[in-house]
Amino acid sequence: MGHPARGWYTGIMAKYLVTGCAGFIGSSLVDALVKRGETVRGLDNFETGKRENLDGVVDRMELVEGDLRDADAMVRVCRGVDYVFHTAAVASVPRSVKDPRTSHTANIDGTFNLLEGARAAGVKRAVYSASSSAYGDQPGFPRRETMAPAPISPYAVQKLAGELYMSSFWQVYGLETVNLRYFNIFGPRQDPGSPYSGVMARFSLQMLRGEQPTIFGDGEQGRDFTYIDNVVSANFLAMDAAAEKVAGRVFNIACGEQYTLNETYGALAKLMDFQEPPAYGPSRAGDVRDSLADISAAREAFGYEPLVGFEEGLRRTVAWYREEYGVSSPK
Repeated sequence: MGHPARGWYTGIMAKYLVTGCAGFIGSSLVDALVKRGETVRGLDNFETGKRENLDGVVDRMELVEGDLRDADAMVRVCRGVDYVFHTAAVASVPRSVKDPRTSHTANIDGTFNLLEGARAAGVKRAVYSASSSAYGDQPGFPRRETMAPAPISPYAVQKLAGELYMSSFWQVYGLETVNLRYFNIFGPRQDPGSPYSGVMARFSLQMLRGEQPTIFGDGEQGRDFTYIDNVVSANFLAMDAAAEKVAGRVFNIACGEQYTLNETYGALAKLMDFQEPPAYGPSRAGDVRDSLADISAAREAFGYEPLVGFEEGLRRTVAWYREEYGVSSPK
């Protein structure tokens, strides 16, 4: 059976837990929840999350510093919680290739610990940040949820295992879970400073500083770039949808459009009046060559539609990096 609409739709206060609350996706969700007047608890171990991402909301939420790998801590953090947005992860293909054990314990053991804590606490629903990397490099575009997974990198395997655990806890224990497979998310707060950072964040900051970015591979890799506001919207819609439409299922979250890395580089360079061509380096182990999503399942199940397109997302992202890092375009 489904359940009534809740939270921002009804005015009924509900307690939300956001794991990875100081990260790129998590902090964006916290912002939106707090602005809607929700009661929010956030969890982060601050290995990759940044406290400054919560500067505008930290006094209006409950912040818990803890680690998914601590099973007892997950039991405690889930107490009194109705709904969970699980965004916490060691979210990097290259890092998982270099150090698979660390990402394994965070992404698989950590997700299991969270689910056990949620089950003990009687959590009503958990929405999981899954990854399009689960599709791997198999033939056939656009990617549809009915395709058999073919993960390549340890990270992709770990995120797929998380999906399967989520679905299992729905089928076996009745904990409503929804898996959202994200495609190439970008936008404000994405960390550009790490060698494992997303391409959009890394390119943006390097161009603003007048540095020459490097494209790994020939640049003809296609990506379904998805602005962060679309992801936040999808999470809210999936959390509110009737259980019979979403529980235990997997949904692609993207824009359904593909741009190559060379095209993306050109669009960013134009926005920032950056004149230099990219450097090219060897392809990275574990990277998927192309991605393109069919988003019809999410549209049909819970009314998902992209709110912000590629070009507008680029403009907003560049504006944020200019303001945040205090640098102007080179002339």
